[in-house]
Amino acid sequence: MRHMDFAPLFRSTIGFDRLVQMLDAASGLDNEAGYPPYNIERTGENAYRITLAVAGFGSDELKVDVKENVLSVKGEKKPDTTERSYLYRGIAARSFERRFQLAEHVEVRGADLENGVLSVDLVRNLPERMKPRTIAIGSGSADPKQIEAAA
Repeated sequence: MRHMDFAPLFRSTIGFDRLVQMLDAASGLDNEAGYPPYNIERTGENAYRITLAVAGFGSDELKVDVKENVLSVKGEKKPDTTERSYLYRGIAARSFERRFQLAEHVEVRGADLENGVLSVDLVRNLPERMKPRTIAIGSGSADPKQIEAAA
């Protein structure tokens, strides 16, 4: 009983489609949830970094895409053409795809690969209309206008 059906919510809610879709996607089982391992860290007030351990992958074998608030990191290992005889093979050489749901107004600033670690930098840019602001309070010293009513 791990799967929940969110279909009734689609029928009874209007304007919450994205929320219900996120719940539905989050409840899905991820076959390779542990590979590759990753960290998500906060590097500033509105800045974040996702780091993935992608040992054995080159920058030409990795692809980072953003589409409709979903960050997708794919790794496709090129076939090894050299003949090797492994006694033990502990470095994973399998392809992967890892997806991250991004919040509104989060943008990808860039990605770097260094020493087998892929770092993806993110920043949240709120529009001016959504930023907190202070509203000046009037003193009320101006003469109030009298509205005359007919008796």
